Amino acid sequence: MGWIPGALCPPVPTFVESIQLPITPLFSEPSAGRKLMSDLQYINISWDGELAIVTIDRPEKLNALNGEVIAELGDAFDSLRHDDKVLGVILTGAGQKAFVAGADIGELAKMDALSGVQVSRVGQGVFRSIERFPKPVLAAVGGFALGGGCELALACHLRLAAENARFGLPEVGLGIMPGYGGTIRLARLIGLGRAVELTLTGEMMDADRAYAVGLVSGVVPREELLDQAKALLRKITKNGPVAVRMALECIYRAVDVPLSEALAAEASIFGLLASTEDMKEGMTAFLEKRKPDFKGR
Repeated sequence: MGWIPGALCPPVPTFVESIQLPITPLFSEPSAGRKLMSDLQYINISWDGELAIVTIDRPEKLNALNGEVIAELGDAFDSLRHDDKVLGVILTGAGQKAFVAGADIGELAKMDALSGVQVSRVGQGVFRSIERFPKPVLAAVGGFALGGGCELALACHLRLAAENARFGLPEVGLGIMPGYGGTIRLARLIGLGRAVELTLTGEMMDADRAYAVGLVSGVVPREELLDQAKALLRKITKNGPVAVRMALECIYRAVDVPLSEALAAEASIFGLLASTEDMKEGMTAFLEKRKPDFKGR
């Protein structure tokens, strides 16, 4: 966890508002006054073809989250959201020891009841914007992912762990609890019983156990982490980009609504995709036994 000044991220639009083709942003424009990517101090962004690699670069503090880091993380994802050349994002941490080792305890120690609510809600807003990002986001976890770092990984759509990765929510040992969505997302991913155990004991989970409980998609050698993350994400980005975005929309919207509403939304999007050029190209390519050439329309 950590603190940043300012308001929550823009609200997620309604189902009808979010469905627009050809590809257009699924969310509101970024707030005025946010930093350009060239002005970021703790976040580095690089590109490999259609993939953007977002690196939290504070290795001397094991990439711990402070207010500025969280603000810049929000700025980076706001910018990438509107870049149609980017089809997927890898989120990782600089150095060999940590993805994100936790929060800036010096900042948290200054909280009172009022600012504590703000700390939680602002962090939740940034992490929610990552979870509802309209392109797949993969957390490449090398080393510690503790506290806010674990919550950040949970907010991503996919997680890949290096052999040295360690996950945990140790907040109860500081007299607080996870406040960036960790108490909710962990239970949804690995089940209520395991989530209760890990949250209340504050104990760490190694990469092999994280894979066994379904928290990560795989465990790879540390030196192969980024290459393997790219390979995994490219299994997705080779598919129709509009279909990928709409599938993400369906999956995450279904978490928050009754089954009947989720099924209705799925049927509507399924029908909408049937009108796209990508659908026609994908079906034609299959029948002609060739690779499809998707245009995102």
